[in-house]
Amino acid sequence: MNIPANLKYDVEQHLWFDIDGDTVAIGITDFAQDQLGDILFVDLPESDDEFAEGEEFTEVESGKKATAIEIPFGMTIIEANEELDDEPEKINEDAYAAWIVKAKVEDPSVFDDLGDAAAYEAAIAE
Repeated sequence: MNIPANLKYDVEQHLWFDIDGDTVAIGITDFAQDQLGDILFVDLPESDDEFAEGEEFTEVESGKKATAIEIPFGMTIIEANEELDDEPEKINEDAYAAWIVKAKVEDPSVFDDLGDAAAYEAAIAE
């Protein structure tokens, strides 16, 4: 299982975060895409959409099920990865290159509560 050390993780939602100051690229982890199977559709939010902590910001549909994904902090969407509209399988091919959204947060300290690669690896091993 691929778990890049340079990213942060949300164990509950199986999200990865590539943080740069107060902006962040967000996607689902390799573990999550493996559990879901073939990704068929990603419901992308619009630029400037705002989401509160715990709110669903996307839904990922696979041959197995549709999974609503919640964000662990408030954010405003900067950009959605529109390549996923036509090629959602890119998540299966490389989960860490196929980000779902790029977003901005008001307070970067919200990233402090995210886990590192070791914590995520330990959590999925249980």
